[in-house]
Amino acid sequence: MKALVIVDLQNDFLPGGALGVRDGDRIVPMVNRLMAGYEVVVATMDWHPADHGSFAANHAGREVYEEVLLGGLPQTLWPVHCVQWTGGAMLASGLESRRLARVFPKGEQQEVDSYSGFADNGGRGDTGLAAWLRERGVTEVDVCGLATEFCVKFTVLDGLRLGFEVRLLAEACRGVELNAGDCERAIGEMAAAGAVIV
Repeated sequence: MKALVIVDLQNDFLPGGALGVRDGDRIVPMVNRLMAGYEVVVATMDWHPADHGSFAANHAGREVYEEVLLGGLPQTLWPVHCVQWTGGAMLASGLESRRLARVFPKGEQQEVDSYSGFADNGGRGDTGLAAWLRERGVTEVDVCGLATEFCVKFTVLDGLRLGFEVRLLAEACRGVELNAGDCERAIGEMAAAGAVIV
């Protein structure tokens, strides 16, 4: 069975949000159309405590997009975003969320970030997504959402590592592009790891 995994389609990642991805809102209608073709549809969402270690505001003298170590792992510092129970953390209002079988929160631990929908960046904590999919007989995963070179990429790579067949629905993704070409490089990395790029 095949599942659709919608990555972090949340208000803070849409244009005008705290960490808005350019044209991120344009994928919402695409994703809504895609959902009709799957028996199983799930979403992931950043669900950070206000004191999360990935927020530049929580590191005195540090700036947004600086690199630091967090829990012994390289970490980009981000604007405060997707704080639990805030409007910015909610799924995009245009998303037909009634079709979602389940939403998997991530990034809840202050000391480690979690780009992947399957596990945190250190692989120490598991969201339960993989086991939930396997219980339903899912062996193939199609991934879309935000942002291409961060949470989408790491969800794809972890899906492959965990033994799922993974397709990236590239048209239904958008990226941050901190550096020109980041999305293209990320797609190349996913393809090299075994993902099918659609």
